[in-house]
Amino acid sequence: MAKRRNDNLNMGEALNEFIKANKLEKGIDKVNAKEAWVNLMGNGVNNYTTAVELRNQTLFVSLSSSVLREELSLGKSKIIAMLNEELGKELVTKLVLR
Repeated sequence: MAKRRNDNLNMGEALNEFIKANKLEKGIDKVNAKEAWVNLMGNGVNNYTTAVELRNQTLFVSLSSSVLREELSLGKSKIIAMLNEELGKELVTKLVLR
């Protein structure tokens, strides 16, 4: 039977250790990136968002409005900074709007 390393391990730390031990970070990051987009953009943008996918460090966002796509493309660097701040780490380095 494995000995416990620390009796004072809180739930969050235990979950993080489990995620790292089982190499689940990429999957969790994908879900978190999608949630960050939804939280930051609000209903106005989300109504036109058809897909959000994180591949490597690039966030691909499909939009059904070409006007909105053009408008958002002007502030890509600000959007990336806001997403990373929401995520609490430098996860997104590139944003592709399509």
